[in-house]
Amino acid sequence: KIARAHTGRSGVIAFTGGYHGRTLLTLGMTGKVAPYKTGFGPFPGEIFHARFPSALHGVSVQDAIDSVESIFKNDIEARRVAAIIIEPVQGEGGFNVAPPELMQRLRALCDQHGILLICDEVQTGAGRTGTWFACEQSGIAPDLITLAKSMAGGFPISAVIGRAEVMDAPAAGGLGGTYAGSPMACAAALAVMDEFEIHDLLQRSRDVGARITASLQALAKKHTCIADVRGLGAMVAMELCKNGDPHQPDADLTKALAAEATKRGLIILTCGTYGNVVRILVPLTASDALLDEGLAIIAASLDALQGA
Repeated sequence: KIARAHTGRSGVIAFTGGYHGRTLLTLGMTGKVAPYKTGFGPFPGEIFHARFPSALHGVSVQDAIDSVESIFKNDIEARRVAAIIIEPVQGEGGFNVAPPELMQRLRALCDQHGILLICDEVQTGAGRTGTWFACEQSGIAPDLITLAKSMAGGFPISAVIGRAEVMDAPAAGGLGGTYAGSPMACAAALAVMDEFEIHDLLQRSRDVGARITASLQALAKKHTCIADVRGLGAMVAMELCKNGDPHQPDADLTKALAAEATKRGLIILTCGTYGNVVRILVPLTASDALLDEGLAIIAASLDALQGA
């Protein structure tokens, strides 16, 4: 809404595999049907999806940029596009990391055509990836950033951050919500920011991520079903495929792994377009001992399922 008000344009370009929320507009931007879009259409028009890069699945940064350019040629003129929105690391889409080159080229493309670049950092923000915002690691500054979830340590809050001239574009009273500006939620978010500084939780995020990545990479050497281990900071996932073939996603094994881990006392979540990705989002305040215990359960669960 802010981007449309600021630019006077209506078009939005998002990415395949992206997840942006559950209102009709954000569902329209979400690049995955089940379970989010099923039965809820029709969705707002003039929302288009470009390809998201994936080395595992053979989609390059150039492929992604070409798909954006294709949208300009075949679907909507660039001068009618208000915003390009992207998750620096896709959450529900499978923890696919946007390469810095992609972010930089999108920034240049947006500047060229007067389009706003929006980084959806609801899952990646608030230190999850080792920096306060994941987009910092690509060396770019988006025009708008969305933030929520761990921003207030679990207390319900969300925010949109941007330059004043962009944020002030909507008419007075045009933006709002029933719970907007909750003093308690804002106080909780400020307290979380204090804790980040006091305990250097950004460094802790990087340390946690390195520990998780090392554990999963060791597991991948043992089990060919692990086709990929990827992530940024403490936002790490592994993709399970039959015989490690990315063309054969193994959603059944992924579900079985989640169920086996639950039996052993660990709750893990799955994600990805085909439901074959195990994602790990550990509280940054978790001790190394607790983290290692959880990783050991994942390893033992996969060993049991694979007969190792």
